Amino acid sequence: MFDFRDLDRPIIGAPMAGGPSTPELAAAVTNAGGLGFLAAGYRTPEDLAAQLSAVSALTGGPIGVNLFVPDAFQPDPALLDAYVASLRPETEALGVEVGQPRYDDDGWDAKLSLVLDARPAAVSFTFGCPDSQVLKRMADAGILPIVTVTTSAEAEFAVAAGARALAVQGPGAGGHRGTLDQRSVPTDDRLEDTLAAVRSVTAVPLAAGGGVSGPSDVVRLRGAGADAVQVGTALLLADEAGTNPLHRAVLAGGQFAGTSLTRAYTGRYARGLTNRFILEHSDAPAGYPHLHYATAPLRKAAVAQGNADVAHLWAGTGFASARPEPAAKIVEALA
Repeated sequence: MFDFRDLDRPIIGAPMAGGPSTPELAAAVTNAGGLGFLAAGYRTPEDLAAQLSAVSALTGGPIGVNLFVPDAFQPDPALLDAYVASLRPETEALGVEVGQPRYDDDGWDAKLSLVLDARPAAVSFTFGCPDSQVLKRMADAGILPIVTVTTSAEAEFAVAAGARALAVQGPGAGGHRGTLDQRSVPTDDRLEDTLAAVRSVTAVPLAAGGGVSGPSDVVRLRGAGADAVQVGTALLLADEAGTNPLHRAVLAGGQFAGTSLTRAYTGRYARGLTNRFILEHSDAPAGYPHLHYATAPLRKAAVAQGNADVAHLWAGTGFASARPEPAAKIVEALA
């Protein structure tokens, strides 16, 4: 079974759903000696199958696939209705309608079957911990099952369920936090402290990520107990990334000074560049994927219209260090 400790370079390309993660990016990270990931979240099973086929033609090295774990949580109807109503001035200004809030499982069963058929080196799970049967099926197929965690308590729970490795995510990470319970406010404990706490309760391989901006961060996290370091924001401007033009322009242009944690776009806490929409919609309730579907037309229109005040611009705290370069060069510099 694949092991982080066997990588030529201890760098993992974090899965970035919604476009940035592409077969080309995943293959480039792997071919540079790291572990590249495909992000299955938001994609149809057919899209994932095509990406798995594409990446296999670009590399013979290890590849990971990330899946969103379904969450049966149902948001408070009154809070959800009030939040949807608050979005209407935004959508009217963009010339679109508010999306219909709803639940789905992101094609969970079909994607599990695809992963088991394709047998990538690793599969990681975000937004929850799958049941022990799922993790065992992956391990029995020779696929390293990884669970994303943010605390030592989550780590103990995941390892007890059968996780063979953990992705330990710190507060500086861009995009969605991996907190298992979407109702909980994510911890802001330092990543090094969380790593130490996780290492004290398990011996499984650990990948650490969140706010990584340069090789000194890699050295620091490796010294704190990480077997590999996971980077996402550092790869957003990579030549092979599918990052949309607005997101690229904003990251390269330096027009935003910082990042914020918000539920405004999807109902799950996520870190992005601090814009007007985040500041004015701080009252968003927990409710993924319901809010994700409600804001989907708004987000799509904002990107298409180049409206950085409204678009979701996921980024970690190290965003200022992102550079437009080939992914191989980024991986080599980090390692």
